[in-house]
Amino acid sequence: MNLYKKISNEIKKSLIKNKYLIKDYNLNISNKIKKNIGHYQINGIIKIAKNIGKNPIHFAKKIISNMNIQNISEKVIIQKPGFINIFIKKSFLIKEIKKSIKSFRMNIKETKNKKKIILDYSSPNIAKEMHVGHLRSTIIGDAMFRIIKFTGHKVIKTNHIGDWGTQFGMIIAYIKEKKDNKEIQKISLNKLNQIYSKAKKKYDSDNKFMKKSNKYLVKLQSNNKKCIFLWNKIKKITIEENNKIYKKLNVTLNNNDLMGESSYKNILNEVIEDLEEQKILKNKNGKKIVYLTEFKNKKGNPMGVTIQRKDGAFLYSAIDIACIKYRCQILKANRILYYVDSRQNQHLKQVWMISKKAGYINEDCMLEHHMFGMILNKEKKPFKTREGNTIKLIKLINKSIKKAKKIVEVKNKNISEINKNRAAKIIGIGSLKYFDLSKNRKTDYVFNWDKMLKLHGNTAPYIQYSYLRILSIFQKAKVKKSILNGVIEINNENEMLLAVKLVQFEETIYQVITNGTPHILCKYIYDLSTMFSNFYEKYSIISSNNNKIKHSRINLIFITAKTIKKGLMLLGIKTTKYM
Repeated sequence: MNLYKKISNEIKKSLIKNKYLIKDYNLNISNKIKKNIGHYQINGIIKIAKNIGKNPIHFAKKIISNMNIQNISEKVIIQKPGFINIFIKKSFLIKEIKKSIKSFRMNIKETKNKKKIILDYSSPNIAKEMHVGHLRSTIIGDAMFRIIKFTGHKVIKTNHIGDWGTQFGMIIAYIKEKKDNKEIQKISLNKLNQIYSKAKKKYDSDNKFMKKSNKYLVKLQSNNKKCIFLWNKIKKITIEENNKIYKKLNVTLNNNDLMGESSYKNILNEVIEDLEEQKILKNKNGKKIVYLTEFKNKKGNPMGVTIQRKDGAFLYSAIDIACIKYRCQILKANRILYYVDSRQNQHLKQVWMISKKAGYINEDCMLEHHMFGMILNKEKKPFKTREGNTIKLIKLINKSIKKAKKIVEVKNKNISEINKNRAAKIIGIGSLKYFDLSKNRKTDYVFNWDKMLKLHGNTAPYIQYSYLRILSIFQKAKVKKSILNGVIEINNENEMLLAVKLVQFEETIYQVITNGTPHILCKYIYDLSTMFSNFYEKYSIISSNNNKIKHSRINLIFITAKTIKKGLMLLGIKTTKYM
């Protein structure tokens, strides 16, 4: 059961019964488990009472009297100046945990309000190697895909690769100049990356080359056969290398999820004609521009968003508007989540505004930019190599695996080389992903190898180690399936705290979906692991003389291990048999 939702709904019902509107009120419900305060604390009643001129204590009592939570609460205490503290009933917790032990889905129900949700994430550019800047978009987006799909929504993941922009005009022009058409058949992505860098420098400094590049871009966008041939080869080389990285990172993206900029090329003219017909688009000196009064330029005038250049080339804004039209009108999306960095915020707002004016966005479709901060070095500057170059993502992954292997070798000297490498891969990649996912996506964070691979604190190795400790208990006890029968007793405060935390798994998942913040799930798994460790250090499990208590504790730590594993799986992180 989603306890947070149950309590929230009951407060809202009580407010309505007492004839108070709740639309603009923040109920401010905390689910932080504290021994003397309770398992849930409602803070928002104080502000509501003050706003309507009521005594907070008396108002809180009135709200409680109309709440139907007797089946879940042991007691409810009102604390000055008007906090409502709810203590969850043991019998309810035991019943819910028993259900979780027997359920593959951990007793987490699929949502009744199923929606079609599109996730736009990763989105690397073609002809360039993926770098550290792609890490956050890729793994945050993929974690959200796993979590949202788990709750029963129809989820479409889209890899909006940059495969139809200005860079192709530059690359094709450079290849034509160097007469490297045959070489493109066997060229590597690294070499292609070098060609792109050289072409970009020449484009920025050589006016003749810039004009030539723009002509090739128009040719490409006009389906010139020779340009299309080169474009397809460049795409193929890049996608194959990117897929290797996705596989290594345990990311679910594959060729079926490719919905790049080129996917919308056939409806670009239709969009231009539509915007012109609705008088949204204006023609100025051959350029096609939309002026938005909602945005101002440096002079304070309405900002102009160029949709098509004078030479006929379509810009990114045109492609993104066509993309929205397709996702809303053809795919019928109810919610579109963009996992794109914060620098794209204004661009997205502008294309959304134009799309709304054009009537492309359905009333029941929500567009959300789940922006994220940057990865920084120790000096709190963008994380780059010593030479100032952007770090290649594959190098970062391989370095993490290499460092993890040293940990495995120290802890497991007698295991085979195959098992060492397997464990190093799981721990290295899991640590890299978890270190990122555990940070609030809205903020920048400082990358630190030592902190990432620590065996204590909010890290993947600590959580993996907690999971392995439970497995080792089962091995020592030679636990049989007959013992895992759901017998649960709650005899002390540590068991109570662990039980409440286990039941909060469902509400945590739904909170992540609402806000697009997987760090909340990371914090949950870490807290659960810490509570298990505290319980394990204080109480005997397999050496208890009381069989009923022993079996109860084995069941309790079994569902703890099951929850940790499921939580990590939803984040895209595997568990290991060795540490």
